[in-house]
Amino acid sequence: MRLRTRIFELNGRYYKSLPKLAQVMGISVSQVYRVQEGKRNINQKFIIGAMRAFPGYKFDDLFYFDSTSPTPANKHIIDKKQGKRSTEPALGKLSSTAKI
Repeated sequence: MRLRTRIFELNGRYYKSLPKLAQVMGISVSQVYRVQEGKRNINQKFIIGAMRAFPGYKFDDLFYFDSTSPTPANKHIIDKKQGKRSTEPALGKLSSTAKI
């Protein structure tokens, strides 16, 4: 389960650009962009900044939990094209030897 935000849907009504939103939130533009792209998780500083940027909204209006997103536990299986280890070959060997 992953914490998601609705601030990017609200942003166009309140702030003209991502840099302006980041300025009001008190965090870097790159952090805001990475959260928007799903490349970075939402942290405490982001939550505090969002509450500051959208004072008329409650936490539940700005954030929600997404149960469909992958969990960090699934990150151990990494694409072989990236040159990183994968557990898939080991799991295949284990399942073939475990047959009764």
